[in-house]
Amino acid sequence: MTEFFYYPLSEAHIAQGTVVVIDVLRAFTTAAYAFEAGAAQIYPVSAVEEAIQLRNHLTNALVMGEVDGLRPQGFDFGNSPAMISQQNLKGRRLIQRTSAGTQGVIRAVQADRLMAASFVVAKATAAMIQQKNPETVSFIVTGESLGRDGDEDRACGEYIQALIQGCDPDPREFTKRVLTSTVGLALKGGHHPTISKEDLALSLAVNRFPFALILSYRDSHLIVEKECVKT
Repeated sequence: MTEFFYYPLSEAHIAQGTVVVIDVLRAFTTAAYAFEAGAAQIYPVSAVEEAIQLRNHLTNALVMGEVDGLRPQGFDFGNSPAMISQQNLKGRRLIQRTSAGTQGVIRAVQADRLMAASFVVAKATAAMIQQKNPETVSFIVTGESLGRDGDEDRACGEYIQALIQGCDPDPREFTKRVLTSTVGLALKGGHHPTISKEDLALSLAVNRFPFALILSYRDSHLIVEKECVKT
């Protein structure tokens, strides 16, 4: 029987087994829309300078992401699914730096299998894990950092867990927690300067994509690729 564990971003380094790093608002929602827009690969990195340097060494590469929610100088795109969904990224390599999501995948050094997730790829993520039937699944709740409760990411993890366990829950029971999380309350109160209504709507499009986000190392670089799966 599979065991499930949850860790905040600060404990990503101790997570074991199949590790699923969750960032609903917005890193891994943005990543999924980037793949829909044609991106070939995504390279997650931890620092702005690292992202810029890697773009200079890779062919056909663009940089997306944020620092404190805002697009850094020199980046091609911010951390916005609404912005990314409007681009033609066919065959492009993307480099992604965010304050939570990409930090989580980089720190998950003990993972046997590493995945990234959000609500838009939840069912495909669960189906992929079901196929592998691991002994341990560890969810990294990246939003539980920087003074936030991360309940939007915890809710996504619990939804994926329920699907893995063979349940068919109403996703609305989980997505409603996005709006009551620390970030969601800020959005509701009109106090969040970087997440648009369009970003939020796209982030809540549960199971929109039939692929999971799989990470692997190649030539010393951590790379995200999409892998289609029947659900």
